[in-house]
Order: sequence, then structure tokens, then C-alpha cells
Amino acid sequence: DQIDFTTKNILRDREGHYLMIKGSIQDDDITTINIYAPNTGSPQYTRQLLTTLKGEINNNTIIVGDFNTPLTAMDRSTRQKINRETQDVNDALNQMDLIDIYRTFHPKAAEYTSFSSAHGTFSRIDHILGHKLSLGNFKKIEIISSIFSDHNAIRLEINDKKKSAKNPNTWRLNNMLNNQWITEEIKEEIKKYLEANDNKDTTLQILWDAAKAILRGKFIAIQAHLRKQEKAQINKLTLHLKQLQREQTRPKVSRRKEIIKIRVEINEIETKKTIEKIKETKS
Repeated sequence: DQIDFTTKNILRDREGHYLMIKGSIQDDDITTINIYAPNTGSPQYTRQLLTTLKGEINNNTIIVGDFNTPLTAMDRSTRQKINRETQDVNDALNQMDLIDIYRTFHPKAAEYTSFSSAHGTFSRIDHILGHKLSLGNFKKIEIISSIFSDHNAIRLEINDKKKSAKNPNTWRLNNMLNNQWITEEIKEEIKKYLEANDNKDTTLQILWDAAKAILRGKFIAIQAHLRKQEKAQINKLTLHLKQLQREQTRPKVSRRKEIIKIRVEINEIETKKTIEKIKETKS
């Protein structure tokens, strides 16, 4: 779906640690601030930046990004307590009436956005913050598997005041015939169709038009079957990965390798899907 977003102002720092965009969506003002905190001194940097931008932050502001800091003990697989610097960040957020949207929606969830292969630990160092007064505007928030990044993504759904009309879906053949199994299935379908319908009472035009309809239905059925298989595979891998994450309070080398292997498998599937979608937009 397309979003009617109008940009009003853009502010960024020279080091590339934050980007603020002020604009409107369907005449409603919105400010987004994207933060990439440095690896060292990240809590102090985040607190100072929030203090600096305090005058720009209101109930229409959403702050997102890599804070390089878990905000609570629940955000670490080791359940390590937060330090004084991180508590100062939380105090600053409270003073500005800002909330961690994911933790508000999922107070007891043990899901993470980053995995340290060196230490074999998980953490949630990527956050989306919003104003307390805007909590009712947030519909859903979830952590989703990464594709090209070493961090998982966080997806936030906002309640639309005016829903835009959806574009109708167009069925495309794409590159399905590159799959040998699909090619054999279609050959067999054509053979059965011709055996049943190719006779002197059927004109070539009718034979061709009916064949297109039948083959289109066959392609759609195959595509639905493949997507169902792919979804089941991703769900199985994701479930296994989450189970390993919950058990990761005491890292083991073998488990660490298994986690990395599963993440690679999920990323390969998601990458393949992304490439196919890119090809669809170009076709």
C-alpha cells in the first residue's frame, strides 16, 4: 500500500549517528528519529542526544534504531542487570514520557534482535520508542528475522485513520518453469488435458483458451503449495531458534553453532523470497 507522506524538514548530524525527519501522513504530523549509537559509550550518547532533541520530541514522535544498549535485564539472554548508565537512559525516557513500545506490548517476552557469536549471547539492542499519549495509535509490534543484516528487524504497525484502497493482486508466472519438478508437473497436466480434449469436435481456439485457464489454475495451485511448504519450514526453524534462545543462559559452543546454522537457513529462504519479489516489480 502507498502512504501519502509529506516531508517538511530533515535534520542530521555530521557523524551519521541520527537522522530526524519531520513530516505528515494524510495531514497528521509525525516525527521520526533514527538513531545509531556508537559501540562505546552508547548509553551516555543516547541520553545526551535525547536531552538535546527534547524540544523536538512530542506525542507525534517515534524514535527507532540501534541503541547498542539493552534497556532491561529481560533484553539479555543472560538476564544480566542493567548498569547505572543504562538506568540514566531509562530515567530520561520517563521524564520525557517515552516508552519502549515492544516491552510495553510484550512485558515478559524473551526475544532478541542481535546475536553475539563471540560470546554466544542474545540481546535486544534495537528499539522503537513512542510517547505514552500515543500508545493507542500502535496496533502491533514484533521482531522479525533478518535478511541481509546481522540484526533482526522490528516491525511496528500503526492504526490507520484513513485506510488507502489496496491495489488488486496480479498473478504472474515469473520464473516457476526454472524448477524441474514444476516443469514435469505441467508437462503431465498438458498431456492429460490433450488426451481428454484433443478431438475433431473441438476447435484449436477453444482447445487453446481452455488450456490456458487450466494451466493457470495448475500454476496457482503449485505456487500455493510451495508457499505453504516454505512457510512451514520457516516456522519450524524460527520455533527451534526461539527455543535455543530461551535456553541460552549458559552458552555452549555446539549450541552456538546450531543457532548460527539456523539463522543462515532462515536468511537464505528470506533472501530468495526478497529476490523473487524484486524480480516481480521489474517484470
